[in-house]
Formats: sequence, C-alpha cells, structure tokens
Amino acid sequence: MSLNEFDTAFFFLINKGLHNSIFDLVMPFVTQRGILLFLPFVAWAAYKEKKNALPYLILCLAAIGIADGGGNVLKHIFQRPRPCNVLEGVNLLVGCGHSFSMPSNHALNSFAAACIFWPLRRKALNAALTGIAALVAFSRVYVGVHYPSDVLAGAALGAGAAYFTHYLYTWALSIREKRSYTEALWYLLLIVSLFRIYYIITGPFDLSSDEAQYWTWAQRPDWSYYSKGPMIAWLIYVSTHLFGNTEFGVRAWAIVLSALSSLILFRLGRDMYDERTGFGAAVLVQIVPLYAAFGIFFSIDSPFMFFWILSLFLFWQAQRLQGEAGRGREALGMWVLLGLSTGCGLLSKYTMVLFFVSALLYMLADRKARRLFLCPGPYITILLSLVLFSPVVVWNTAHGWVSLKHTAGQAHLSDGLRVSAIDLLEYVGAQFGVITPVLLVLLVIAVWKVRKEGSGAFLFWFSAPTLLFFGLKSIQGKVQGNWALAAYAAGFIAVSAYYLRDIESAGGQKKRTVVAAVLIAVLVTVVAHVPQIIPIPPEKHPLRKLVGSEELGKKMSGLYREMAAEGPVFILSDNYYQASLLSFYMEGNPVTYCLRINRRMNQYDIWPGYAGLKGYNALFTGRKDAQTHDAVLKYFGEAFDHCDKVEVSYESRLHNIMKLDVFKCYHFKGIEPGPLEMY
Repeated sequence: MSLNEFDTAFFFLINKGLHNSIFDLVMPFVTQRGILLFLPFVAWAAYKEKKNALPYLILCLAAIGIADGGGNVLKHIFQRPRPCNVLEGVNLLVGCGHSFSMPSNHALNSFAAACIFWPLRRKALNAALTGIAALVAFSRVYVGVHYPSDVLAGAALGAGAAYFTHYLYTWALSIREKRSYTEALWYLLLIVSLFRIYYIITGPFDLSSDEAQYWTWAQRPDWSYYSKGPMIAWLIYVSTHLFGNTEFGVRAWAIVLSALSSLILFRLGRDMYDERTGFGAAVLVQIVPLYAAFGIFFSIDSPFMFFWILSLFLFWQAQRLQGEAGRGREALGMWVLLGLSTGCGLLSKYTMVLFFVSALLYMLADRKARRLFLCPGPYITILLSLVLFSPVVVWNTAHGWVSLKHTAGQAHLSDGLRVSAIDLLEYVGAQFGVITPVLLVLLVIAVWKVRKEGSGAFLFWFSAPTLLFFGLKSIQGKVQGNWALAAYAAGFIAVSAYYLRDIESAGGQKKRTVVAAVLIAVLVTVVAHVPQIIPIPPEKHPLRKLVGSEELGKKMSGLYREMAAEGPVFILSDNYYQASLLSFYMEGNPVTYCLRINRRMNQYDIWPGYAGLKGYNALFTGRKDAQTHDAVLKYFGEAFDHCDKVEVSYESRLHNIMKLDVFKCYHFKGIEPGPLEMY
C-alpha cells in the first residue's frame, strides 16, 4: 500500500468509521469555533503570569501569523486538493472550500497557539492547550476537509512555528541587553523578508504592467531594450529559471536587493557616524512607502536603488582610503569596485548618471575632496562604468538610438522651455505621498543642517542636487513620483544622524515629531499592503490596475482554446502592458503581439511582428477610448475577413466586476502595421 493509499484509508477510517451523532454535532463546532475553547485557558494563563501576560499574548499572535503565513505558502507549493473535492463518499459536515489541503492551517495555528505557552512550564495549562489543538486537528479530518497527513504536518509545523517565534523573542531580548544594532538589523530583515515571500505568493496583487513587460524582455535576453537598460531583464531571467514563470519568480530579486540595500546603508551610516545612525537609516529603507514598495514589486528602481546605495558606500570608502598613508592599493580596489557598481547602475536606470554629477559637485565643493581630481581612481571608475555601459550604446547604434528618443520624449524636451506650476505642485505632492509629509520635511531639514560637517557635506551633495534637479524639471514638464528616489538614500542617513541618533535625550516636541514621522510612514506602508481596507469604491481604487490580470488570463485562455480548435491563433492587444500581462497569465505563456494604432513605440515594435501570420485567426483586447476603438475597428475591417465581439466579465481581487470587449477575428490577410509616430 502506498503512502497516499494509506492516507486515504486512514482518512475514511476517521471520517466514516468513527461516524456517530455526538461527533457530528461536536466536531463542526470544534472546527469552526475552536478559538472559543482556547480563550478560557489563555485568560487563565494571563491571570497567573501577570508579568509575562502581554509578551506571551503578543508572541501567541505572532506565532499564529507565522504559522498561517507559512501554511499558505506550503499550500501553494504542494497544491494538494482537499479530500472532499476529489474523493467520493466523503461525510462532509462543513463547507469544503477551494484552498489546497497540505498542510492544515487549522492544525498549524492551533498547535502554534498551544505550544507558544510551553516555556511557562505550567503542566496543566500545556496539557489543556495541546489537547484542544489536537482536538481541532482531529476535527478537520472528521468533518471531511483534510487528510490525516495534512493535520500531522500542520501540528509539527505549528509547534515549529511556536519554537521559532520564541527563539526570535529571546534573541531580541539578548540584542536589547547588548544593544547590538547589527543583530537587530539582521533580525528585522529576516522577518521582513519572510513576510515578503509570503505576501508575494499569497497576496492580493497581480504583476504590474511594468513587471510583466520586463518579464517578456527576460524571455528574449538582449544587450538592451527600447526604454531601459538590460539589468532588469537579466535578473528576471535568472530568478524565473530558478523559481519558474510565477509572480515570485519575477519578484524574488526585489526582496534580496531591498535587504542588501539596508545592510549596505547600515554599514555606510555606521562608518560615517555610529551603529545607531546606520541602523536608523537601514530601517527607514524598509518602512518608507516608496522604498518598501520596491521590496515587493520588481521594477528597474529595485536594482537601481541597490547599485546607487552600493556606489555611495564604495565612493565613501575609496575617498577615505585615498587619504590614508600606505592604503593606495586598497583605495584603487575600491575605485574599481565603484566603477563596476556605477556601470551596473547605468544598466539598471539611466538616472544613475546623476551619481556622477553629485560626485563632481561634492569634489568641487569640499576642500578635502578636491585632491581626488589628482588621483587616478575617479578616472578608472568612469572608464569602467563606460565599458560596462557600452553594450547599451552598441545596441542603440543598431536600433536607431530609440532609447535616446524615448528618454527625450519622457523628459518632454520637444515641449521646449515652459513653466508649469501645476506640474511642480504635483511633483512636490508626490514626494509628500511616497515619503510621507512629516518625514520628508525632517529629511530636507536634516540634509541642510548637516551640510557643513565632513560627513554631512557628502550626504548633502548626494541628496540635494537630485531633489533640486527634478524639482526644476517639474516646472518644465511632468515628473513621476519615483524619479527622485536616489536622493533619499543619503537623506535617510542625514535624518538618522540629525534626529534619531540622540532621540532619547531630545526635547519633548522634537521627540514627538520624529516618532510621528516614523509611525505615519509605517502606517501608510502597512495600509498599502492591504488594499481592501481602504474605503474607496473598487472602480476608483488607486491600486485597481494591480488586480484582475490573472482572472482575465483565465478567461482569455478559455477563448484561446476554443479558437485554437479551428486553426492557429495569435494574441493581439493595442498596448504593451496588456500584451505582456496576457502573455504571463494565459496558459502556456503564449507569444503576444502589440497592434500599432494611436500609441508610441515600444519593445514589441523591435521584435518580429505578426505581419507574416497570414491566414491565422486572432484574439484581440485593448483600450476602450473612442478614438482607439474606432481606429481598431477600421483596421480589423481591412486586416481580417470578419471579427466577432464578445464581452468578457470577471471579478478582481478588489471584488469589482471588470468588463472588456474581446474580438475574435478570422483569417488575417497579412497587412503591415502602420508607421511609428511617437517615442
């Protein structure tokens, strides 16, 4: 007998063999209201352990959170169907549910809650709580929703979650006693990274349009791409080969690079001031909304942020070593590493060029730094950066300098010199939003206040010029909220050095302001992770574009299968983001194409198009604006024998019903796309 057969036989022994009227009445209550059985004993423990009551109640909630999150991750890995969904003759006493079966989260959570109190060494309490946990686990099999192995695995993992939680707690206490900021940071980053893994796998957000676009780039590795350098595609190529074409596969690097950014900023702040300053700056990277977002969503800003912070650290070390006798070889090594880092930054985002501008201004403004002009190190850095960036130049030479044309379009250079107070206000408002108002004000003050110190001058010149540049740019044309991202890395160290380092001895008003700034940033970041709690109608929700793509992919896959039965089919959209999302979320990740109507150029125009697919049928969905819709219908009339419109509706994770027009078009005539007009 195989293990699966034994598991099934054991399941039926409990589910049907032990069937009786008393269990039929009691077990559904236990499985649905098991928490009511725990509460009296937890209350008794709190009464008896007055000193430890609050810490252990918090630990209990933390253990349940870790257990529940870990269980959800494992369910998606194992993807084992529930017995009530696949076996016949199950005595089902509650709703079966649609989630997977291995492990049982009820067993996980129950044993996590029970075992967390074991260190109190109260035998009667431990026996009662463990017994209740076992009863809850047993009930899951009896009511027909889990196999015995599911609850056994859940029990073991729940006990492990309790042990892990208590271990972290005792570790945190030891860190507090030793005041070890290095250990505290590792502790924090471990928790945050584990949460992000769980959140990406089980959270509410589909891939963003940019993430899906970069994923399509990774399917066709190249030396550069239409709008960006190749770093993002190269990284996704590696992570998806490790973890598959999944959301976690696309986003895995976001977690890694965010944690590394904090560690490097900690080291820089420590070397410039002290451990406490570095710790404060490293924590800000994790709680500020803009930076926290790039710890989950993987856009070009994730590697760009990392390489900017790494370059800050290497430049500081290089110029410090350069000034110390007998350390010229070490300094040269740092300049070489800086060249590699800045080169990788340029491959991530062209804004990295502002690092060189800030470095130049710093070397001109600071008397001690001017000696660097006489050293070979900075010139070696620039040369290495250009060597690393050269593939982008070569690629653009072969493709008509499309990246330069696109960047010029994004910067609104064709608009000429103009003044727009509205764009300036939008830029300032966006910075208040992505950094949070109080913290942004404190950051600007701190950068200004520390500018006359040796270390402070370095922070000032790697923060203020970037903020000012984009502020002035916003007067001439629209600036996106994340474009000034680089300015805040050095600013976080300035905030930590000026405000957080001596917070305990600060005056009441100053302390309250700093605490408020941190709490607001944390609150905004937490709320952004749970979009359902924002009281906004789903159709007007600011995050609505991050939900629904998976469901649309399922609907389109069904239509694709229907049409594929009649002959070869290609997928078509009139915008790159929907074409990319469809390629990712449709079954089998089909190659998609982008119709060239009323839009600027994108990467799809560089890849082989659909003009040669003569005789194929097509499945199309796109934008709804009237001008594009009319142009699409006109094109369809010329390009296909006929098209049938189908309205597809689906529910997003924000629980709003979304509707799209999908066209089923037949017998493509091989018409070439129209000319490119915009970049």
